[in-house]
Amino acid sequence: MITRLLNHCLSFPKVVLKRSSNIKSYINLGTEIKLLNDKKQFEKALAIFDQHGINNILTLSNFTITQVLKACAHMGDLQRGKIIHNLIASETKNDIYISSTLIHMYVHCGDIASAQSVLDSTKTKTPSMYGIMMKGYIKNKQANKAIDLFNEIQNPNDVHMILLFNACAQLKTKEALDLVKKISKQIPKSFFLNPRLLTSLLDALMKCGDVAHAEALFYSLKEKVLPMYGAMMKGYVDNNLPEKAIDLFNGIQNPNDVHMIILFNACAQLKTKEALDLVKKISKQIPTSFFLNPRLLTSLLDALMKCGDVAHAESLFYSSKEKVLPTYGAMMKGYVENNLPEKAIDLFNEVENPDDVQMILLFNSCAQLKTKEALDLVKKISKQIPKSFYSNPHLLTSLLDALMKCGDVAHAESLFYNSREKVLSSYGAMMKGYVENNLPEKAIDLFNEAENADDVNMILLFNACAQLKTKKALDLVKKISKQIPKSFYSNPNLLTSLLDALMKCGDVAHAESLFYNSREKVLSSYGAMMKGYVENNLAEKTIELFNELKNPAGVNTVLLNQMKLGDIQSSIPIYLSAIKAVSQIGDYSKAQSIVKQIPDCLLIENQIPSALIDLWGKVGSVDEAKLIFDKIRQPNTIEYTTMVNSYGLNGMGMQAIALFHQIPRELLHEATYICALNACSHSGLVDEARRIFKNIEIKTMRIYSTMVDCLSRASAFEQAQELIDEYERNHSAESTMYTALLSGARNAKNVYLSQNIYDRMKKLFPEEKDPLISAAVLLANVYASSGEIDKASDIRLEIYKSGTKKKVGLTWITVDGQVYTFRAHDRSHPRSNEIYAEGEKISNEIIKYGHQYDSSWITRVLDEDETVESVLCGHSERLAIAWGFVANPNASKLQMVKNLRICGNCHRSTKLIAAIRQCEMIVRDANRIHHFYKNGQCSCNDYF
Repeated sequence: MITRLLNHCLSFPKVVLKRSSNIKSYINLGTEIKLLNDKKQFEKALAIFDQHGINNILTLSNFTITQVLKACAHMGDLQRGKIIHNLIASETKNDIYISSTLIHMYVHCGDIASAQSVLDSTKTKTPSMYGIMMKGYIKNKQANKAIDLFNEIQNPNDVHMILLFNACAQLKTKEALDLVKKISKQIPKSFFLNPRLLTSLLDALMKCGDVAHAEALFYSLKEKVLPMYGAMMKGYVDNNLPEKAIDLFNGIQNPNDVHMIILFNACAQLKTKEALDLVKKISKQIPTSFFLNPRLLTSLLDALMKCGDVAHAESLFYSSKEKVLPTYGAMMKGYVENNLPEKAIDLFNEVENPDDVQMILLFNSCAQLKTKEALDLVKKISKQIPKSFYSNPHLLTSLLDALMKCGDVAHAESLFYNSREKVLSSYGAMMKGYVENNLPEKAIDLFNEAENADDVNMILLFNACAQLKTKKALDLVKKISKQIPKSFYSNPNLLTSLLDALMKCGDVAHAESLFYNSREKVLSSYGAMMKGYVENNLAEKTIELFNELKNPAGVNTVLLNQMKLGDIQSSIPIYLSAIKAVSQIGDYSKAQSIVKQIPDCLLIENQIPSALIDLWGKVGSVDEAKLIFDKIRQPNTIEYTTMVNSYGLNGMGMQAIALFHQIPRELLHEATYICALNACSHSGLVDEARRIFKNIEIKTMRIYSTMVDCLSRASAFEQAQELIDEYERNHSAESTMYTALLSGARNAKNVYLSQNIYDRMKKLFPEEKDPLISAAVLLANVYASSGEIDKASDIRLEIYKSGTKKKVGLTWITVDGQVYTFRAHDRSHPRSNEIYAEGEKISNEIIKYGHQYDSSWITRVLDEDETVESVLCGHSERLAIAWGFVANPNASKLQMVKNLRICGNCHRSTKLIAAIRQCEMIVRDANRIHHFYKNGQCSCNDYF
């Protein structure tokens, strides 16, 4: 075996060992090799050894062997070291110096198993052997083995304790913390003279999360050295307490380069203007010698980038003469974080020999772009990756992520399933990719393949289930949530994603129970609940939770401060949900109260302005929406589209089209076209709609459906049918187009056409229950409006027998800050008698002014005790109006929201009520907003 190994090593012939010290030519060999080692000329040291070992080596001293092994360790020459070990194994078995050096060599070369074998075979184990071995375990991320070895040492010294604390710091567990505290109580007082011991103890306490204990120890020390300050500062940053790190830095008299690095890391964590100012101030005070540490420049660039000062970072980077790979990495990462992926790619192309970190950042840049060009670059670079780079699991993960984000699911799957060693992060990249590519089932299947799923995998599973929104998905969420290890809940994103999944799957009660039973709530979990309430049409609960969050007495002050200080990323979802909730409620006064609470710093975030434009549009205040829009220097697609929609909803078709024609062509999107066509549809601008439709290059199903609706409202049924036929030449039939056609036929009271469309829908879409129910209701309305009550009743009976519930008509109104919801003939309100008395009073008033109740809006046979008037006066919007006047008899404005389309009779009667009572009425129905003015006119001009 030894002979084979020797033949492998070309320049290292067999060495004959004869222990003798009388051969003078070799006496100075060990000393010569040591001198070279001391000068870090390890390659020369080994060359001299080879030279002397080739010709008639008669003796090698133990000292010489240890020096050769040290050179092997520093060169990473494991093969040569093993050959020497095999040659000297029998004669040096009990030599503690040789054994120690062998352990060191194996540890340095990463062969922990061989190092352990040498230690186990050594009879007399020295403290240094234990220390070297513990250090090796820690270096190779085997902290538990280091701790086990520590427990074997009879009288551990200060070095062993330092290494024990380092091992515990690596574990970061409660058990590790308990051990640190236990051992720290047993430390002999003399050991505390070693400042490295205290530094490692502080580091372990901080890394295990016991900041208070570390602070107590640190501030009780009389003599503090700079590394202790560094351990504390780093601990503060690791525990997300950057302000404390900065405060501590200010207390250091002569900070070194390490402290400045940690200070910049703290500022990078804060990402505030104050942090940026401090970075700039300190950077001007840095001694020139400190810049010899490349990590200093890297951390400074990172801080500038994270605080958003890209220009300053670029200036510093390009003015620095010697650039190392980490500085390129800091710049590339900064470009990605500042949404400048193209610059990151350009910088990558400047790097001569990029390492795995640069490639990871390149893939992240391409993932951010999500373009075909980015995908091509990912594929090109992936073919050039050295095999050694794949030892970094983050590389494969980022590559999979880039492929998925660029839409090449097949390529990502091929790469993933062909890779031999899969880590949990690569499973995560695939699962996330499946969710982003709307393939939640595949994400769930992959989760089931992962052996020991971590918290990130579970988060992605919940996201996949949230996307499905099915009962089966809900059952899976509940099942997995029972199996979550308690330690996983330290990740606040886990609870947030679980709450989101429960809400999206419709189990509000379960989500509430989980939320209110959780001790530590973060802003994101509030956000998930608030968003869930909005999605489940529980807007009032969203506002209640928002008010709870804003109340210092009812919530963690840390969360309140985050919102006050404008913690943008955490606060945006909170305010967006509150805005959407008041948008859903549709009341101007509630909208005002929420908008006043939004910090000014959030008003520049593009999600907030677009949400506010939408809000003001939906509460009927187009002027407020325009004020927000006009403040935006360069509106994006969403902002333009939302403003067009706000005009359209409020019957301002001409203004909507005027704005539409101002939008740059590159910003036109499917949603923009739909909003413009909808505006035309609700204002009867059919010719304008035709021109817009004609100029659309890529016409989607939704665009066709909107145009069909526009033509059907104008009773252009033949043209609408031609458009449907045109679409169906290359696509399968879509129920939304036929529903739009049927709705138009209902408006025109065309019984024959309505029945024909309904019959076709039953043949084309037999499995689509909801569209067929809607169609049946429309058909029943057509027959009722034509006086064929029996046929209308038959259809209603057919719907009832099918077991499918039709949507219940609701109207809600806000009175004195409280939302009241009514359904037809509702008597649940405690003041119902007053409401119905007011309703009768209003009815008498409008009859006096010539109103005649239209029985065509009744789709069933009347009961014996009913009249046309009593049935129509019992509609939910009429009850809401009556309650508005009961609560405020002299009201000058009433605002309501209806979940269905307002009926023709209620529309005519509301115009009269507005004129008689001299009270403006705003009613948002399922399609649009009606402004009933005091002159008896409606903004829709009766075209609805």
